[in-house]
Amino acid sequence: MELVDGILNVDDLDGFLARLGKIGDQHGVTIQAFDARYVVDRAHLEKAVELTDRAFERGENIADDRAVEILLYAAGRRQINRALELGVDTGECPAVVVVDGAGDEAAAADAIRRLDVYESAATLGEYDPDRVREWFDLGEPELATGADLSELVRERVALLVVEK
Repeated sequence: MELVDGILNVDDLDGFLARLGKIGDQHGVTIQAFDARYVVDRAHLEKAVELTDRAFERGENIADDRAVEILLYAAGRRQINRALELGVDTGECPAVVVVDGAGDEAAAADAIRRLDVYESAATLGEYDPDRVREWFDLGEPELATGADLSELVRERVALLVVEK
């Protein structure tokens, strides 16, 4: 799995997502872009990809599209419309883009970095703690366990399997 973090400035979201799809097709990988303010760390996305792969292997996937399944797991939500809130939007957005698959991940990541809407910046780990706690419904009982936010988010991601 490769991650591309930076600032995206997108005018046409559908056009941008189509460009990511083309890059993924050209390089034999899955690409999913996230609003970095919701992504606590690399382990958060690794867990989402791991659970996506397991769901497809077992025929238990929620979505037909692997990129959408990754989004669902990363968001800890079964409803695609709700999970889309974790994706990038029009305008300027701190982003983390997952590039994963059997193809050429490095070439696909480089192609994303060359897009005219991309600006290099360290956004991974620059999440908004309040936004993350609210999104994943992490209140005082969870926070009182002593687990850090990353551990709690990964637990919520893993719970998506149980909630079927």
